[in-house]
Amino acid sequence: MKIHCLDVLLGLDTSLNMKYIFFACLLFLLEKSCTIIKSHIMSTKNQQKIEKRKEKQIPGNVRFTITPELKRQIKKIIDERINEVHVTKEDFSELKAIVSDIAISLRELAEAQKHTELRVEEISKTQNELAEAQKRTEVRMGELAEAQKRTEEEVRKLAIGLNDTRVHLGGLSRSFGYAFENEAYRNLPKLLYDRYGYEVKERVVRAEVGGKEINFFGKAIKNGKEIYIVGESKVRLDEGQWRSEVFEYLQEKINAIREVYGDVPILPILVTHFATQGFIKEATQKGIIVIQSYEW
Repeated sequence: MKIHCLDVLLGLDTSLNMKYIFFACLLFLLEKSCTIIKSHIMSTKNQQKIEKRKEKQIPGNVRFTITPELKRQIKKIIDERINEVHVTKEDFSELKAIVSDIAISLRELAEAQKHTELRVEEISKTQNELAEAQKRTEVRMGELAEAQKRTEEEVRKLAIGLNDTRVHLGGLSRSFGYAFENEAYRNLPKLLYDRYGYEVKERVVRAEVGGKEINFFGKAIKNGKEIYIVGESKVRLDEGQWRSEVFEYLQEKINAIREVYGDVPILPILVTHFATQGFIKEATQKGIIVIQSYEW
């Protein structure tokens, strides 16, 4: 089967080397040239046959001449053949440029593909590192959770122990307070009479009046007038921020007495182991007697 050179050219893959494409184009031009020459030869043979026929009809002294019309036809045929060859060269040049552009684009695409693969590999590596870091974080969080549980348990035990300590200290404090108050009950009557002129007529006791617990409650007489004794005990009295609470607490007890017994005269006292001079001065200004344990 005969294969045309142009069919070979069009069937070539663009990925082939340029020299093969060029070779195919040369074959195409050669085929076209052969066709033109063959056509010219056939035309010449036909012309010779025509001339021989004319020679048989025309006398020997008559010669064949090329008319202007024939020249124009010949020139037209030659121009058409030249134009065909010229167009083919331009097409081939354009084809070469297109193939070159395609080759450049393919190279650029290959480079981009390489960069993409490298970037994908980097991303994959980063993801693996993040996954490992996540695992380590989860392990660490688990350890912290266990440590938190142990800490909470220790804090719970410490709170229980602290509460027990407070209970014990509270018991000791109450025991100490009761012992201190019991000593004061025995010594207050004599001290109030010797130093302040109050004669205690009823025994000083701890009592509940008007819903309030009063540490020292009793009655005394001075200058023929009856007076109610109302007092509280504190281990230490100073100018701390809580001193105002001491005065307010004592005033609540005084108010409870007056709610029950009416507007009776009241002798407020504070009994302590130690009181600062500043506190004693402030208490005296409020009409409160401060008695320290070393005084009896």
